[in-house]
Amino acid sequence: MNQIATEMQHCIDECLRCYQTCLGMASNHCLPAGGKHVEPEHFRLMLACAEICRTSAHFMLLGTSAHKHTCRACAEVCEACAESRAQVGDMQDCVDQCRRCAESCRKMAA
Repeated sequence: MNQIATEMQHCIDECLRCYQTCLGMASNHCLPAGGKHVEPEHFRLMLACAEICRTSAHFMLLGTSAHKHTCRACAEVCEACAESRAQVGDMQDCVDQCRRCAESCRKMAA
């Protein structure tokens, strides 16, 4: 595999992990926890993050050059989600995963 294909596969993996992490955390941690975990702005951001990660992975798997646009958006949403989670607290694994995904997506968008 060439360098670009290796980096893209890494980004696909990070996006899918982030998708799984965000959706799982929203469903299995935030909903039961309630309170600040389900405040609309925070909860919508988690769901948006999951969806843009899934979409970015999908675009890369399709092999379309439009993945640069979805990856750029994904990096921005992942960063915002990481910040929101850090403020709410009790979700460090998710904060870390969002930041790893954002970093990988920024490279793919370049």
